[in-house]
Amino acid sequence: MAQWTSAVGAAQLARLITSQQPQPAAPGTRKPPAYRALADGIRLLVLEGRVPVAARLPAERELAVSLALSRTTVAAAYEALRAEGFLESRRGAGSWTSVPAGNPLPARGLEPLPPEALGSMIDLGCAALPAPEPWLTKAVQGALEELPPYAHTHGDYPAGLPALRRMLADRYTERGIPTMPEQIMVTTGAMGAIDAICSLFAGRGERIAVESPSYANILQLMRAAGVRLVPVAMADGLGGWDMATWRQVLRDAAPRLAYVVADFHNPTGALATEEQRREMVEAARSAGTVLVVDETMAELRLDPGLAMPRPVCSFDPAGSTVVTVGSASKAFWAGMRIGWVRAAPDVIRSLVAARAYADLGTPVLEQLAVNWLMRTGGWEEAVEIRRTQARENRDALVAAVRRELPDWEFVVPGGGLTLWARAGGLSGSRLAEVGERVGVRVPSGPRFGVDGAFEGYVRLPFTVGGPLADEAASRLAAAARLVGTGAGGSGAEPPRTFVA
Repeated sequence: MAQWTSAVGAAQLARLITSQQPQPAAPGTRKPPAYRALADGIRLLVLEGRVPVAARLPAERELAVSLALSRTTVAAAYEALRAEGFLESRRGAGSWTSVPAGNPLPARGLEPLPPEALGSMIDLGCAALPAPEPWLTKAVQGALEELPPYAHTHGDYPAGLPALRRMLADRYTERGIPTMPEQIMVTTGAMGAIDAICSLFAGRGERIAVESPSYANILQLMRAAGVRLVPVAMADGLGGWDMATWRQVLRDAAPRLAYVVADFHNPTGALATEEQRREMVEAARSAGTVLVVDETMAELRLDPGLAMPRPVCSFDPAGSTVVTVGSASKAFWAGMRIGWVRAAPDVIRSLVAARAYADLGTPVLEQLAVNWLMRTGGWEEAVEIRRTQARENRDALVAAVRRELPDWEFVVPGGGLTLWARAGGLSGSRLAEVGERVGVRVPSGPRFGVDGAFEGYVRLPFTVGGPLADEAASRLAAAARLVGTGAGGSGAEPPRTFVA
């Protein structure tokens, strides 16, 4: 059986290789042979995530024609990649990309920063901000006033409190997507929602297509469920969605689910256009794939003049193809573990029925608090506080990184909570490891890829501002100097970084 889960065409791979900017040769050094340059180009594409791991490469003859090289050159490049662990082959099945054994994989070290380290460590691992007071306190007080009638019941509401389901349905309707309460299920955070969706639709061994890179904790959740992840590379320097590739993957791999973050993507911050959203829904519908859309960042528009496209579910209002996940954790506070699912009523009924064997329901008091916020207008005011905090932090962090690390490359997103940075040719895993020693915790790129991709990247959240942002960038620069001079140690143990 073939081990590849997607395919890269000869023309596509040739275009990616020729788009690379070659490093200038040092004085007195020879230009590498053509096969070595080709092998290095493919290896870099895999490490950066632009060619997914487990993607079948074109036949030697096809790639030779597309690159105007000899077949001997391509064969030698493939052989070099096999020897280095970046390519596997099987007679009759072709060749597919891989990552060498021993490369840091994004499957460990997701524990929170210990409380005793908070005074000495700047934590850039968790993309979460403090609660937007006074609205947290007001919401809890309002919830306590409304609690007594519920206290006389058993307290288990597997689908969620009826009042909150109606509120969420009305909010979707106000956004132009007519929704009934029967299309809403309240969950314990977005993670609880996606866990329930995966359990319902994708059993062990099923395929799930994911953006590459994607949200680290969701990737780990899916790995733990035993599914097969099918990475789909982001386009245009990780700034958007390549719809031709998505259509090909959905058609060829026939995944049961596809998971996307179309609004201020985590980690890149990209925002899908309205046309990309329409094409994504059409491609999923044609392939028979359920499209799971994570909207947890949707309200975090930081640039005031930025026009937001219509929600993905507006192109599938009945919810037969698109299952939407929302949450209060990013827009309001991570400690408010309230999430929700919007889908077709039969999907909601199936999710609710399966919940009897999981957590039975979501805490009543927190549901009442979110409902109080949305009913009174406190939600909008709290979200505006959150936007202001994130915008100020983003601007401070961007300025500090540009000053301290001028060779790092990134695109400043118009919203969300994260900056995806190419670390000037350094290893993101080594930066994460050495960073902890100099007092800054940062998640490395491989945590957001499938099987070790994105080694040259780190993710920086908008969680610190002012002098603390300056200090964080200064410590990152110190870590970069140590890594660049080889003074950071062996780096055998993967860094322990919590990612949120």
